[in-house]
Amino acid sequence: MPWVGSKAMSLHLDALSKVVSPGAHAVLVCDGAGWHRTGGRLVVPDNVTVLPLPSYAPQLNPIENVWAYLRANFLNRRVWDSYDEIVEACCMAWNAFISDIARVRSVTERIWATVRD
Repeated sequence: MPWVGSKAMSLHLDALSKVVSPGAHAVLVCDGAGWHRTGGRLVVPDNVTVLPLPSYAPQLNPIENVWAYLRANFLNRRVWDSYDEIVEACCMAWNAFISDIARVRSVTERIWATVRD
């Protein structure tokens, strides 16, 4: 999405809830962004729980490792001429990252926070 906010986050949570297996429950770890907070305008489906991180705990937030990986491997030492080029580069980097499931696992997994079947 080209924008963030409670409405965008609610749409994201709705899409997530539709891929959760029947009878299962998803827990989404979120940082302190205003649109990640429950209450107010954020709509959280019944099969999803938003788990907020402490105020400043980047070591607990797996997405921090993703950003570092993307910057180090796709988005460093470059200058773009336009906003559209930046968006295209970011989309290409993201798609390359998510197409490699083993890489996603290695960058985001925390052995002490892994849920096993």
